[in-house]
Amino acid sequence: MKASPHFSLLRGATLACALLIAGPRAFADPAPAKPNIVFLLADDLGYGDLGSFGQTKIRTPNLDRMAEEGMRFTAHYAGSNVCAPSRCALLSGKHPGHGYIRENKGGLGPNAAEGQEPVPAGELSFPPTLKKLGYTLGGFGKWGLGGIGTTGDPLKQGFDQFFGYICQAVAHNYYPDHLWDGDTRLALANATFSAHQKLPQNADAADPASYAPYIGKEYAPDLICERARQFVRENKDRPFFLYYPTTVPHLALQVPKDSAEEYAGQFPEEPYDGSRGYLPNQTPRATYAAMITRMDREIGRLFAELKELGLDEKTIIVFTSDNGPLYDRVGGTDAEFFNSAGGFRGRKGAFYEGGFREPMIVRWPGKVAPGTTSDRVTGFEDWMPTLLELIGANDAAPGGIDGISFAPTILGQKQEARPFLYRESPGYGGQQSVRVGDWKLVRQNLQPTPKSPQPATTELYDLARDPAETTDLAARHPEVVEKLLAIAQAQHTPSKIWPIQGLDPKKSE
Repeated sequence: MKASPHFSLLRGATLACALLIAGPRAFADPAPAKPNIVFLLADDLGYGDLGSFGQTKIRTPNLDRMAEEGMRFTAHYAGSNVCAPSRCALLSGKHPGHGYIRENKGGLGPNAAEGQEPVPAGELSFPPTLKKLGYTLGGFGKWGLGGIGTTGDPLKQGFDQFFGYICQAVAHNYYPDHLWDGDTRLALANATFSAHQKLPQNADAADPASYAPYIGKEYAPDLICERARQFVRENKDRPFFLYYPTTVPHLALQVPKDSAEEYAGQFPEEPYDGSRGYLPNQTPRATYAAMITRMDREIGRLFAELKELGLDEKTIIVFTSDNGPLYDRVGGTDAEFFNSAGGFRGRKGAFYEGGFREPMIVRWPGKVAPGTTSDRVTGFEDWMPTLLELIGANDAAPGGIDGISFAPTILGQKQEARPFLYRESPGYGGQQSVRVGDWKLVRQNLQPTPKSPQPATTELYDLARDPAETTDLAARHPEVVEKLLAIAQAQHTPSKIWPIQGLDPKKSE
């Protein structure tokens, strides 16, 4: 039955009166725009490689200013001791005892030569969660979690755009002959050459011309950062997640001439001939420093872009690294000279602090108190729930993850300590580590081989009194060892792809 016109007028008048009485609040305020997220991930950068974390030889003014304007975390742990499992932990919210990727491994599929073991569909739950919340996602840098066309393809894991290296091995060369623009192989104006070769025996190590074959025309990190800035410009009016896993300062040692000249003559040098992997370099120390300073410069340009577009206070920025620095002289590096590990024991691959304790900075003007520091123990698996809480979507965190939000800490609130932090790896002889408070358990030689048949070891350290892990206290505190071993046992789930002999149930004869 059609409503009478008198009833329609009465209903309209009643509604109008109600709105007048209620006032402006009757009209719901639009939901506040979600903040943007920029996640900057360095590659093999040590705890001590930034000025804000004690570096004195390498200039990092933009990241140091970020620390002055934000919060430093001094007990932040990468997801693992090497690249791929660390990134998997970051994007899946799972530690390596539960995550799919637990070690670096070449992959299968239509582009097997370009890509590592692909993560299964849905394994990286962070990107699709952000996508459901209305975010546009862009990845720029090094992927390493599956080749184009596999289930690990970044465009199949929730990203709208990707530009950079799909494969970790290709990323060893900063002058590659191609990068990937989504699923398109983009040819670059660089000659094709291996990133693993020695200086010819007849070459003059003192002649700069001898190193010319290892330099190209297009420096990949510059191209990648420009694409990242373009992504920011194109998405300035909508919330975005910018994932920026740069390859710097991972080997090989390569940098454009203008950056190398910034450090020319500043350090004692010995030409590197390529005999310990990667490419020869005439001034390895200056090149390493210049690579980090150039990375800092490009990050500064990204910061400037955000400010110019009026996005500075609307953007959460995170900076950290995927694992610790290389052992000395590998590829010509000199971690001791630069104190890259910040005085901690161990390097990339180890579960001592130097292997995966990383510099970490969070900046969000108006939300994060400037010039602050936190010693809360945090890890890569914590980023998904933390960032979701910071953007007001903590209920969106998927189940089955290991991460614990530390958003309250970032916002200056008190928070209970993390119950424990667990890591494992089948590589480097098979390792486990557990940190509870200041106690740290380190287990090694869990994956014996005929070439390395050493028995498993269990060590215990008090990081409050002995941050360099010099004194094993396992024999003095068996009750602490027992407690941490129980956690380690409970957190390890066997993997068919990455078994650990010393941890997995033995097959029946």
